[in-house]
Amino acid sequence: MLKKCLFPVAGYGTRFLPATKAMPKEMLPLVNKPLVQYGVEEAIEAGLTEVGFVTGRGKRAIEDHFDTNFELEHQIAGTGKESYLDSVRKVIDRASFSYTRQGEMRGLGDAILQGHRLVGDEPFAVVLADDLCLNKDMGVLGQMVQLYKQFRCSIVAVEEVPKDQIHKFGVIAGNEIKPGLYQVTDMVEKPAAEDAPSNMAIIGRYILTPDIFDLIRDTPPGKNGEVQITDALMAQAQQGCVLAYAFKGRRYDCGSVEGFIDATNHVYENVYLPEQAAKEKAK
Repeated sequence: MLKKCLFPVAGYGTRFLPATKAMPKEMLPLVNKPLVQYGVEEAIEAGLTEVGFVTGRGKRAIEDHFDTNFELEHQIAGTGKESYLDSVRKVIDRASFSYTRQGEMRGLGDAILQGHRLVGDEPFAVVLADDLCLNKDMGVLGQMVQLYKQFRCSIVAVEEVPKDQIHKFGVIAGNEIKPGLYQVTDMVEKPAAEDAPSNMAIIGRYILTPDIFDLIRDTPPGKNGEVQITDALMAQAQQGCVLAYAFKGRRYDCGSVEGFIDATNHVYENVYLPEQAAKEKAK
C-alpha cells in the first residue's frame, strides 16, 4: 500500500537570498501558508499520511511548523485568532512526520537515498516543494497514486516546456500508451535544447518503487559531484518500466522569484479570498 511521501528540503534557496539566509525557502509564505504545507496537504489528500523530510542545517523551522506550539496556542486560545491555525492543525492531526539529514549537498538522487531510512523498502512518493501544483479536482499526487495502483511501477510527472527552458529540467522521451501517459525510453538531465529528446520535462512529483535505492547507490556522481535521480530512473526504465504522466492541473515554479510571485497572486485571488468570504458567510 502506498502511504509514504518524502520531501527533500535540504537545499539552500540561494535564488531568494537574503530572505533565505536564516529561513528555509520551503517556509516562504504564499499569502498566509508556507509553501511546504501545500505539498504536505497534497500528499495527505492522496492518502500519503506518513511524511518524511530530508533536511539540512538551518531547516529546524520546518520541523517546528508541523508540531504543536503550546505557548502560542495558549496565548490565542479562545480568541478569533485561534482559527488561523486550523489548516496546520488538520495537517498535524492527519499525518505523522519524521526527519533525517542530508549532511552534504550531493544532488536529488543522494537526498532520496538518505530518505531510505525513513521510507524503508516500500513504494513512496517524492514531492519537491518548489513546485506548487494546483488542480480544482484531484491533486497531482492523487492522480499519480491512481496510476500506481494500476501499473505498480515508478512514475514521474511531466509537462511540456518551451525550448529555451528545457536546459533547466530532466527531460524524457517515451511511447504513449494512452493519452498523457508514456512508457519512458530515454531520460536526460538538463540537456541543451538541441540535444533534448523531447520538450517533456520532469517536474517535482515522483512515485518510486524501492528498488530505486540500489540503482541510486550504483549511479556515479555527475556534474558538480551530484547524484542525479534521472540517471537512476533511466537504469530502472531499461531494466523494467518507468512511466511519465502529463498531469492535470497547473504548476508554479516557486523556486524562481517570478514563479513565486505568480503563485502568490493566484493563491490570493483563488484560494485565500474565497476562504475568507466563506468564513464571513459562516459567522
